[in-house]
Amino acid sequence: MAQTVMHNQRGIINFQPLDVELRNVFKFFNQEPAVHGVDLDVRQGEFFSILGPSGCGKTTTLRLIAGFERADAGKVLIQGQPMTDVPAYRRPVNTVFQSYALFSHLNVWNNIAFGLRLKKLRKSEIEIRVQEALKLVKMESLRSRFPSQLSGGQQQRVALARALVNRPAVVLLDEPLGALDLKLRKEMQVELSNLHKDLGLTFVMVTHDQEEALSLSDRIAVMNQGKIEQVGTPSQIYERPQTSFVADFIGDTNLFSGEIVAVDASNVQILTKTGLSIVISRAEDTPTEISQTVIVSVRPEKIQLSLYQPNLPTNCFEGQLVNVMYLGTHVNYVVELTNGIRLNVLQPNTLGNLPDRDTSIYAWWAETDCIAIIQ
Repeated sequence: MAQTVMHNQRGIINFQPLDVELRNVFKFFNQEPAVHGVDLDVRQGEFFSILGPSGCGKTTTLRLIAGFERADAGKVLIQGQPMTDVPAYRRPVNTVFQSYALFSHLNVWNNIAFGLRLKKLRKSEIEIRVQEALKLVKMESLRSRFPSQLSGGQQQRVALARALVNRPAVVLLDEPLGALDLKLRKEMQVELSNLHKDLGLTFVMVTHDQEEALSLSDRIAVMNQGKIEQVGTPSQIYERPQTSFVADFIGDTNLFSGEIVAVDASNVQILTKTGLSIVISRAEDTPTEISQTVIVSVRPEKIQLSLYQPNLPTNCFEGQLVNVMYLGTHVNYVVELTNGIRLNVLQPNTLGNLPDRDTSIYAWWAETDCIAIIQ
């Protein structure tokens, strides 16, 4: 089985087996590439998410792993074995669909047992496995109900149990919580995370929901137009996006286009096209070539506001409040700077009385709270 090399905090090398590998995979529809040269490694036991907007190729990628689609070029491997000629029903994976795909004429028990009966397992073995699966998803008391008698969250659990009862090496999740309302989705995110930790199985999830991917995943692959833009941990994806697409797609951000005008051992100075002089702390991946065109990203929650001019040498700009939106736990401010550029600012709701629109205000952020991305 293929392995990936991991280094722990002491620098000791660990070899972690790979459950899913995609090697330069292409898939065309009407001569247009839906998946364009994708390379992915999914480690054994991790919760891996493929995240991107509609039409980016993420669901097609999942279907290539499942065997519902065949790659036009490249290789798909599961537990080190090529899957080119292996049909979907013989792959060591099971898929949970957004629509659940439950059989309406079968009760919960028989929905879960369906796949085991196709495999012609002994009745006693089916009994044991279905009972275990029901217990995992906390549905033992509802075993005799039909799908029409279940809530959306309960149907989701049955779909998960049906996937888990076959004891797959990899569980594939296609927008598994997309059909649920917000409150139930939050609850199911916690349950899904706990279930993954309890089982120790490899989960590969497709989603367009950034918050869902960030909260559930060990690692995330961000897709755009059939290609992988970046793979990393949730904090790497959010805090150190490698492309302007990732910075803009993952959460909210303020983006400025400019060029590098000065560099020293600690900082990089960028002059934006609108005349702002922004200084960022120099990191290992920070571009440093003078005159290089870059995109500066500043997250709304990193920006501070002050009614009085702070005594700061960099990244402090005068402006005016043009919108104040109360969000309960947070307040969203829109600040128009003196050069006409607008900033989105998000702050915790701790101020009591909110300032009025048209209030003169200063917006500022630390040199460590913004990054430069090669355009």
